[in-house]
Amino acid sequence: QVQLVESGGGLVQSGGSLRLSCAASGRTFSTLTMGWFRQAPGKERDVVAVIGGSGDSTYYANPVKGRFTISRVNAKNTVYLQMNSLKPEDTGVYYCAADQAYWDTSRRAAAYNYWGQGTQVTVSS
Repeated sequence: QVQLVESGGGLVQSGGSLRLSCAASGRTFSTLTMGWFRQAPGKERDVVAVIGGSGDSTYYANPVKGRFTISRVNAKNTVYLQMNSLKPEDTGVYYCAADQAYWDTSRRAAAYNYWGQGTQVTVSS
């Protein structure tokens, strides 16, 4: 079992920045692929970014490339999502996900068995 707790969401103006954190417990953190997903009202949960266990491999969805950065500190069992140049379309509930997922499938929500409770990000225009 893995427990995930997100923090750092909030309300920000367009062009602003936020940093999300996700603290994990229950399994050796460095063995876990970690993902950030987001879900807007009435829409599916979509991948935002993924990072491999060592931190060497990362993936970004096209809408966030160049603006968001995913990172992890294995000694702290924590993964981060730095979000810059935020846009209103970035609004949604952001979820942290974890599993020992194969990299090829790690962009899919179905690859993850463990999810945080979600944190709301609202970007005003």
